[in-house]
Amino acid sequence: MYKIEFNDFFTYSFSVDCVIFGYKEGQIHALLIKRSMEPYDGHWAIPGDLVYPDEDISAAASRILSELTKIENLDLHQSETFGDPNRHPQGRVITTAYFALMRIDDFKVEASSWAGEARWVPIHKIPQLAFDHNLILSSTYKLLIQKLKNDPICFDLLPYKFTLNEMQKLYEYAYDSDMDKANFRKKIKPIPLIEHKEKQVNVKHRPAKLFSFDESEYVNMLESSEYQFKM
Repeated sequence: MYKIEFNDFFTYSFSVDCVIFGYKEGQIHALLIKRSMEPYDGHWAIPGDLVYPDEDISAAASRILSELTKIENLDLHQSETFGDPNRHPQGRVITTAYFALMRIDDFKVEASSWAGEARWVPIHKIPQLAFDHNLILSSTYKLLIQKLKNDPICFDLLPYKFTLNEMQKLYEYAYDSDMDKANFRKKIKPIPLIEHKEKQVNVKHRPAKLFSFDESEYVNMLESSEYQFKM
């Protein structure tokens, strides 16, 4: 039986992995990088790296995301910690996942440092990833689905101005089920939306009206009543 020494408790490494979600062409995507270093050289992975010994873990998440993808000023939220003793082939590495939602067109993603390539991949087409990143991504995606039911975070994925059909397709993809148009419109009626005079352009079908989320009105509704977002 292995005898545990006091110093054994100070030999772990810590890392952060950044799960970034975006939405385009009717599908929720995750941002992946292709590793150009060992271990798992040439494999796709979630953007992540080790935390410096003197670094705050939240600061590390922002630094690592910036170093590997050039994405900056994105609100990252801590989600879950993964600590299987064998998750890293070079030793004991405990990782904390951070996640964020972003409008893909609002940021320019550029692979840098040891990330050889960066790519948006639809959630249902994720390949085999390095380490335990499939588990991390799957677990974080489940958290996203739960939040979509109870918080208006869908508007962080949709364009600033969107159609109601785009909004419906996002939820259909997230819930993996078709929704009746009339029932969906009825369900979202309590959500404060701004209806713009503009319509879609450069589409082959009849242009639809554009809407945006009225965040200030939503905050007022939360403060003045028992209104709760529910999808």
